[in-house]
Amino acid sequence: MTYRVIIPAAGQGKRMGVGKNKLFLELKGEPIFIHTLKVFEQDDNCEGVILVINDDEKNEFQRSLKRFGIKKVTAFTTGGRERQYSVFNGVQSIEDEGIVLVHDGARPFVDIDLIHDLVVAAEESGASVPAVPVKDTVKKVIGNKVIETVERSSLWAVQTPQAFRMPLLRRAHQSAMKESFLGTDDASLVERLGHDVIIVEGNYDNIKLTTPEDLFVAETILHKRSRK
Repeated sequence: MTYRVIIPAAGQGKRMGVGKNKLFLELKGEPIFIHTLKVFEQDDNCEGVILVINDDEKNEFQRSLKRFGIKKVTAFTTGGRERQYSVFNGVQSIEDEGIVLVHDGARPFVDIDLIHDLVVAAEESGASVPAVPVKDTVKKVIGNKVIETVERSSLWAVQTPQAFRMPLLRRAHQSAMKESFLGTDDASLVERLGHDVIIVEGNYDNIKLTTPEDLFVAETILHKRSRK
């Protein structure tokens, strides 16, 4: 079952503290976003990737794509002020229907089996997201005071890629733009339409590289995978 992917890659990653787009930081000699793109490059079911970027960085992206032999990026689209607006621009660039995934460029450890499970679930239900059960005790806090300890058995930490039928995702984004609603992820835009979103259990390696500490974890994951 085929799909397309929108990857928002225009953010500056301020929490990484490197003064540039964190996706250009290297792991094992390759930029983070190249590690991410290689997963989709190797999947025959992926029909193309829409990369949403800061236009000033287009040449640098293109140089890396050429250097590392990435050929499935079929289009570049300009990023917006918020991630949601970047994804909206990516959605607007896709005219055909089918299944579309939205994936963080800074999640380089997603695996193809999970992608396929998400595509199947989205084809059946309209929307699916990967998630893992929350391990830690979670407390609701106001100021510095604990208000309650939240029952964690029903809590899941949601990841990407998130998979949708294209018409549903387009309608969700158009509705959010019309009503000036800013969601926490693409699934939240679908949820507000009253549409069910199905959970597909992911894995804890599928981390988003956000802070300098995450880079150490990433190196460990790469080392672990190289030994398999």
